[in-house]
Amino acid sequence: MDTKELIKKYDIRASKRYGQNFLVDERVIRRIVEGSGITEEDIVFEIGPGTGNMTHHLSETAGKVVAIEVDESLKEALSEALSDCGNVTLVWGDILKLDLREMIEREAGGREVKVVSNLPYYITTPIITYLLESRLPISSITVMIQREVAERMMAVPGTKNYGALTLLTDYHSTVEVIANVPPNAFIPRPNVDSTVVRLDLTGKPDIKVSDEALMFRLIRAAFNQRRKTFINAVKNSPELSYGREEAEEVLRELGFDKNIRGEVLSVGEFAEIADSLSGKKQKRHPALNSRHEPV
Repeated sequence: MDTKELIKKYDIRASKRYGQNFLVDERVIRRIVEGSGITEEDIVFEIGPGTGNMTHHLSETAGKVVAIEVDESLKEALSEALSDCGNVTLVWGDILKLDLREMIEREAGGREVKVVSNLPYYITTPIITYLLESRLPISSITVMIQREVAERMMAVPGTKNYGALTLLTDYHSTVEVIANVPPNAFIPRPNVDSTVVRLDLTGKPDIKVSDEALMFRLIRAAFNQRRKTFINAVKNSPELSYGREEAEEVLRELGFDKNIRGEVLSVGEFAEIADSLSGKKQKRHPALNSRHEPV
C-alpha cells in the first residue's frame, strides 16, 4: 500500500514527541538504499522504520532487515505495510535503551551489520555518538540528518561548523554525502533541509592514541569554550585536572603556539596532545571518571 494511503487509512499523526517526519519520496528512498551499498549478503539494522516505506525497499535488497521502532502506535500500520516482507524482524523499543550488542549477536551471529535510518533530528547526535563509540560490529551507518549536522560532520578546522562532532566522526569513520533532500520529500514537511550521509567505519580509527578518553575530554573542553585559548580551556575544564604549566609545556614540546585555540586542531593533533599530557602529573584531582561521554 502507498505510504500516503497507509497514513490516511490508519489516521497516522506524526508524533512531535518522537520528532517524526515520514519519508514518502520514492526516488529519495531508492537513492538511500543504493547509496548505502547494501547487497543480499548484508544484514541491515534500520532505526525508526515509521510507516515501513524504506523498510520495504531494504527488504528487497538486503538478506535480512531488523527494524527498530519506538512508537508502538504504529504497530498495526507497520505490520500491514511489511506483511509480505518475510526477511524483516520488527523490534519495539528505544535504540538508546536496547541491548544492541546482544541483538546483533542474536540476529547476525555477531557478524558486521549495516545501519540505515531516517533519524529524528532532535536525537541525531546522541544516536550517532552512541553507534560510533559503542565499538559494535557495524561496517557503515547511512542516515538522513539535518543538513546543518552533515555540514558539522564534514567541516574543516578553523571554520564555524568545526567542532566536537566533526572530530568524533572523523576519528571513527569516513563520511560521504549521498544526497541532499528537500522538505517536500516528507510528511509533514520539516522546517529544515536534510542530507543523507554514509559513515564508513571499516578501517577506523586509523589514528593511534594511548588514552582515547582523555583525547575526547580535551576535545570537549576545547569546544565548550571555543573562543578561549586551548590552555585556558584545559585549565578551566571540570573534566580535566591539568594546570596551565602542564598544558603550556606540552604545546611547547609539540611545537604549537601557546595561544592556539582548539578549533584549529585536527583529531590527529588532539591525539598527539593527549599522548603527551597523559604522562604529566594531574594537579587538582587525579581520580577522574574515565567514561567517554557523548560529544
